[in-house]
Amino acid sequence: MKLYIVPLLALVVTLVVADNDDTPSEELNVPTAEVNYTPPSRPDNAFLAETFDNGLGTKWVKSAATKDDTDEDIAKYNGEWEVKEGDGSAVQGDAGLVLTTKARHAAISAKLDQPFTFSGKPLVVQYEVKYTNGMDCGGSYMKLLSDLPGLDLKNVNDKSGYTIMFGPDTCGVDKKLHFIMRHKHPKTGMYEEKHAKKATGNLDFYTDKKTHLFRLTVMPDSTWEVHVDDAMINSGSLLEDMSPPINPPAEIDDPEDSKPTDWDDREKIPDPDATKPIDWNEDAPEFIPDDDAVKPADWLDDEPEFVADETSEKPADWDEEMDGEWEPAKIENPKCKEASGCGEWQRPTKRNPDYRGKWRPEMIANPDYSGVWAPRKIPNPDFFEDLEPYSMTPIGAVAFELWTMTDGVVFDNILITDDVSVADKWTSQTWHIKKNAEFAFSAKNSPSVFQPMLDALEEMPWLWAVLVVSVLVPIGLIVYCCTGSKDEPADRKKTDAVSPDDEDEKASGDTPTKDSPKKSGRADLSKPIEDEVEEEDAEEEEAAPSQEEDGSLDEGGASLSDETGETRRKSPRKRKPRKD
Repeated sequence: MKLYIVPLLALVVTLVVADNDDTPSEELNVPTAEVNYTPPSRPDNAFLAETFDNGLGTKWVKSAATKDDTDEDIAKYNGEWEVKEGDGSAVQGDAGLVLTTKARHAAISAKLDQPFTFSGKPLVVQYEVKYTNGMDCGGSYMKLLSDLPGLDLKNVNDKSGYTIMFGPDTCGVDKKLHFIMRHKHPKTGMYEEKHAKKATGNLDFYTDKKTHLFRLTVMPDSTWEVHVDDAMINSGSLLEDMSPPINPPAEIDDPEDSKPTDWDDREKIPDPDATKPIDWNEDAPEFIPDDDAVKPADWLDDEPEFVADETSEKPADWDEEMDGEWEPAKIENPKCKEASGCGEWQRPTKRNPDYRGKWRPEMIANPDYSGVWAPRKIPNPDFFEDLEPYSMTPIGAVAFELWTMTDGVVFDNILITDDVSVADKWTSQTWHIKKNAEFAFSAKNSPSVFQPMLDALEEMPWLWAVLVVSVLVPIGLIVYCCTGSKDEPADRKKTDAVSPDDEDEKASGDTPTKDSPKKSGRADLSKPIEDEVEEEDAEEEEAAPSQEEDGSLDEGGASLSDETGETRRKSPRKRKPRKD
């Protein structure tokens, strides 16, 4: 057990060091006391930096629209929004935008301080979401509304034009993190949704009731990245990783082309020369009665398989006019369990040896096979090539247009900027502080003594290596020490007769002496052989009953029998002296 002390102490020291590390990274600074809210400094080049410290004010507008093609009872956007401190907040005084209702359409939006135009700088969008009651089914995504004439925040609905839709969405086991852009066709002027490829990272953030940070970055070279809690879980290119693709194909199938009437696309055909064998009987059944079967002698023909349960009683509220005539429940006939079976005995079936099934001719290669037909290609009249899909429609407002079956969703610290470093600084003043506070709050209020360690492993994955070393190394040492090979001592000889090993020793000249004991595995090699022999004799005399007193051996040491047939020893067996 002492082998565990050092590595376990190492693990404890490591956790303490991680907790008190003076490195500038705020990832490792886990506070142990409640944190009071400190507003972040507003970035100079932010198009929107919203902390909800001043409530909704006049900036945020609730939608009063009615959704088309929906039942009247749920068509209205009447979901309730409120700015308040979320339930279980680890940062005292930190308020956020809370969706307080469920099973309602809800929409709220705010214009940017200035429209974002895609003019050669990155688009960085990030916001925080916390599911205080978890999330079973619903969305918490953000829509970046296009800066177009006629934008009316009081009438925001599911058909409002947007440039980008980004954020989490789930229902049951289906978990998504949307990144959808609306691309404008340069020829027709129509907008088409382009969906990013599915995220491969971890999307399990709907049930832990912690604050999560979602960030989308679109670069001027049309590459993009999606981060959750500072970890990148998806990335790609607008030109290669969107579906359907940004650019249509240069050629398309000719809609006027049709397959010729004489086109034969059958690769295999039945052999026209094949004939059915004369003895082929298609009508023979696959199974026939087994004539060799015999009904068991104890088969009960007159007993039914199921009988009425005598213990069942008609319910007191049974109404024969409404429920019909009552009948007791059926149970298996107990007599059938003691016999081979009950009821009418039917002869079992067996496979018919003459069964061959329906005859079909063998398939052969089609000599007239023309191949797989496909319409001819023609130039795509709608073809275009957009090599800079980054240049999207300018963004004029941000909106949450949602339907969710869970209330208590908290949104906070929304930022739209064109500088990644500005977003990183904003994150350090907002989400990092909140994350560390929630970590400390969870450790302080954890119902399990193991939860702080689990949280530490989640926050600092490199601790897994310390844990593995602390557990596996001691186990390996214990196994090695307990199962190491040992030389088994040879059994001592209990007779003076020459044994094969004595002959081998004589042949090799390795005869044991006082100074050179023979290889017999004796425990104490320092004693002379004569002393060992005397000790052995003494042990044998004490362990075995003396036969000398009853005279069961003759003078030569042979055993004698008395009148009762019992063996008696007359004199002790004499041992020849060992020659060194």
